[in-house]
Amino acid sequence: MTAPLTNRVLAHTGARYPIIQAPMGWIARTQLASAVSRAGGLGIIETSSGETANCQAEITKMAALGLPFGVNLPIRFLKDDAMLRFVCESGVKFVTTSAGSPAKFIAPLKSAGITVYHAVPTVETALKCVDAGIDGLVVEGGEGGGFKNPEEVSTLVLLQAIRARVNVPMVAAGGIVDGRGMAAAFAVGAEAVQMGTRFVSCAESPVHENFKQAIVSAGDTSTWVLNKKSSPCIRALKSERTAAIHEAGVMPPDTFQGIQRVYFDGDMEAAPALAGQSVALIDRVKTAEEIISGMVEEFFQITQRLGQMGQSRSFT
Repeated sequence: MTAPLTNRVLAHTGARYPIIQAPMGWIARTQLASAVSRAGGLGIIETSSGETANCQAEITKMAALGLPFGVNLPIRFLKDDAMLRFVCESGVKFVTTSAGSPAKFIAPLKSAGITVYHAVPTVETALKCVDAGIDGLVVEGGEGGGFKNPEEVSTLVLLQAIRARVNVPMVAAGGIVDGRGMAAAFAVGAEAVQMGTRFVSCAESPVHENFKQAIVSAGDTSTWVLNKKSSPCIRALKSERTAAIHEAGVMPPDTFQGIQRVYFDGDMEAAPALAGQSVALIDRVKTAEEIISGMVEEFFQITQRLGQMGQSRSFT
């Protein structure tokens, strides 16, 4: 009999493949998460939108499908403990925490039988989380879209630096869209990958076609890191609006008021369109099934070739 195809992240999540969908506010709900989970990855339900009742309804809807999934709890953006209590009581098995210290969340989540991974942008944060008892890490490099650490560290460097210090499972996030990026991440210690921009632009994503096409049309220099001297620091697509923010160096208080018009109405100037540098690697809209099956096939083609190089001790 062949050995089971599993690793620590697969054991923690119940997914078929170690490919996780990032928890984008308003976007990462049942429509997208279920498509990812059906395709063998792990869909994540967001709570960063702050719409507590709607997010709770999405968690209930996703749970009813019987698919593996997780929930993200962005600590800094939660108004109270209502979402934490709901998740602990709802039968969720896997949670990622982010945007703040997970220390106070770990005990109640783990008491509810939930596996907890925390998103980290630096080695220092990773070490603190491991000391606090986290089960795993989502290692977020500066290439990724959305909310960022203003002191950017690339995914490749961050993975190696953290793996040299800890032995918990790592999920690589930032700059990954295919089997090549996945193989590179695994080569330096990751056991899974997380993708946001790639899934934002997939066929089942609820965002407007204008947003998807903006991602498909973008190149390697099509994003900016904005608001590095204040908070929140973000990476977003270049546009007239983000050019003004880049020039000013700070974001006005109403910057995100129009974010849903970007997502669902296709008004690409209503707010910064959050996206990572991986836009340069995305050339068309694909279904979640196409993305995941293609990644897995490419990953094994690459790792097979590298394995053969190792066996022959040859670089050809």
